[in-house]
Amino acid sequence: MNFYSHLRCSFGRKKHTYKTQFKTLPPLTPSIFIHRYGLLLSFFFFDCRVLNWFSKNKDLGSSVLRSSTVLDVEDNTNSFFQKLQILKGKQYIYKSQDKTQTIRRVSAEARNDQPSGSSLKLLPSKEVDNADNREGEKKPVNTKKGIVNFLKEQFKFFLSIHWCLPLVFISIFISCSNSKACSGRFVNPITDICWSCIFPISIGPVKVNGGGREDTHNPSTIPCFCPKPPVPLAPGIPVGFWEPARLVDVTRVPFCMVSMGGLKMGNSTVGYGVHGASGDRRSQNSFYQVHWYVYPVIYWLELLIDFLCLEQQNFDVAYITELDPLWNADELSFILNPEVVLFGNPIAQAACAADCTAASAGFPLDSLFWCGGCQGSLYPFTGNNAAHNGGVQASLLMVERMMAKLHRELLLWGTSGREALCQNIVLPIIKKSQYKTQMTYPRPTTRGPMACNPLGRTEVIWGSGREFPYKGEDFGYLIWRKKNCCIL
Repeated sequence: MNFYSHLRCSFGRKKHTYKTQFKTLPPLTPSIFIHRYGLLLSFFFFDCRVLNWFSKNKDLGSSVLRSSTVLDVEDNTNSFFQKLQILKGKQYIYKSQDKTQTIRRVSAEARNDQPSGSSLKLLPSKEVDNADNREGEKKPVNTKKGIVNFLKEQFKFFLSIHWCLPLVFISIFISCSNSKACSGRFVNPITDICWSCIFPISIGPVKVNGGGREDTHNPSTIPCFCPKPPVPLAPGIPVGFWEPARLVDVTRVPFCMVSMGGLKMGNSTVGYGVHGASGDRRSQNSFYQVHWYVYPVIYWLELLIDFLCLEQQNFDVAYITELDPLWNADELSFILNPEVVLFGNPIAQAACAADCTAASAGFPLDSLFWCGGCQGSLYPFTGNNAAHNGGVQASLLMVERMMAKLHRELLLWGTSGREALCQNIVLPIIKKSQYKTQMTYPRPTTRGPMACNPLGRTEVIWGSGREFPYKGEDFGYLIWRKKNCCIL
């Protein structure tokens, strides 16, 4: 058995030994997985490097013996190491030298020392004399020493692979454990928007088309008067309609843009949305991030070209709560809503039952501004939900809180009612009756009387099947806003 065959058999026995040992190990865990497969992969890389070196040097050795002007080995084997065993007495491979006498001497020594089973012969003197024309002087190479040095280098490589692979696997496990899927979908204006929610459209006190949807009170005075420079007051016609104006993401994953196709804007290990029970409480709590988009889709599609009451803006990401330190801390948000101390009692929260009833039957009560209808309390203005009853309920509450927060920060203004006929008005306290919500992700609500609902309406009627694992735990909503304006 030659050296190469012995090497293969020895490594084969080692592999078999490790496989039999693995059968007695406990069930697979991350640590056992790293040890088991890291060791096998390190053996695999080591064995491949050995095979690669032998395959290269096999051709190299054959070319050295055959191209040399000194020796010509004639036998029936193709193995380079078997040819080396022919020269047992001399562990040197002599390449071409520029001295004819040296070549003759070495050729004679090889012929005298040749073992049985092989044939070594002197080359013709004509070919020997041509050796002087070969350029370059090459020193003898010790084959056995070269193999030993090679095995030492490969053993070092084996140890480095064996200890580096566990680190690689550990980093993969850590990154996978800290990552969550970012799911989402772009809103299709044709199939994902309930266009019947734009109704009712009213001109003065007359409803042009009801569309089977609820509507708030519209100014009935005709004509209406608004300033139009240089005229102090110009007459016009009051018009009322529902405008799709904003998009909202409610997500567990920070910087996951649900309404932008599940685009991940950044990586963060802080602010992940979770839900679960805490302590001895039976009720669940949750936390979500919210993204606010400017989305004047009617203006983009030019559905009403000459309608001057439309908001003429471009698509924009207007607000993300990952960058808002007040969204994560209830105590810190006291800066925005100091009146929360008045509503943190059972009496104030019991009044929200009336708001839930009113919203489910029609529109919520604007006087109960601290109530979120059937979803819970609008205070505090944070992403923490102390009573999580499902993803749909929690996401709707986050949308309502976000709108109340933006009104308090004067980023949302009033657009409905007699006061808003000429221009939008400042409303630091949200007017709940001027908004409706429509789900766009994961399952858009585009048909039926519950396609777009006022704030606070119960989700029990329409929310069944709107939440499901993996791609159905983040939510997207389209905000419909009541718009009253005076067309001059």
